[in-house]
Amino acid sequence: MDTTELRAGMRSCVPMLIGVIPFGLVAGATPAAEGFGLAAALGMSTIIFAGASQLAVVDVLAGGGSAIVAALAAWTINLRMLLYSASIAPYLSHEPLPRRLGVAYLLVDQNYALSVAHWMQRPARAKAEFAIGGGLFLGVFWVICTAIGAVVGTALPEELPLDFAVPLVFLVLLVPALATRPAIVAAAVGGLAAVVSAELGASHSSIMIGAAAGIVAGVLAEVAVGPPSTTIDPGGQDQAGESR
Repeated sequence: MDTTELRAGMRSCVPMLIGVIPFGLVAGATPAAEGFGLAAALGMSTIIFAGASQLAVVDVLAGGGSAIVAALAAWTINLRMLLYSASIAPYLSHEPLPRRLGVAYLLVDQNYALSVAHWMQRPARAKAEFAIGGGLFLGVFWVICTAIGAVVGTALPEELPLDFAVPLVFLVLLVPALATRPAIVAAAVGGLAAVVSAELGASHSSIMIGAAAGIVAGVLAEVAVGPPSTTIDPGGQDQAGESR
């Protein structure tokens, strides 16, 4: 186990706490407010480990929906993890199965974005410990904040704007990633498609609609701009350089 990479992954996730902490409080307070209790809140945070999906499950169950419908809602929202896992597979193909499974369990939006950015700088030396360290760090804070939210959430004043944490978490990830024109195009088109579809009544599928539209727009923009130039550093390591 490479403890240096483990610690590096943990350190990289420290800035993410600005959104994770209030989001975790919401993820704990919401099921408690709907009468599900502390055990249910902690169970979802350790098993599902995905804030948006947890809130969707609570919403479905609180509205009288079945467990199957709730699970389908969570799986639909988490379909993006298929894309995440496919994109990191080349970096971790040399890792043993237990470590890859560990990364899969701990894979969340923040950890994925930071890990990919880290591995892109030195793909030949990518290690699972970076993602595992970041995932463990975020997971511990997520569970703690869920517990706090479940215990004291009902006592918090309703005017306290904890809901701002949900978009804040993703904005923290989005802004640093807008470094190229294709990325900007993908973000703009995906965001617009998600908002429009939600306004037209497709609120439950707006995330996937936005994701699909953003992916298509980003690919088309990448094709139009052309591939990045590739140079070789003195150490023999291929490096991609942006020419745009």
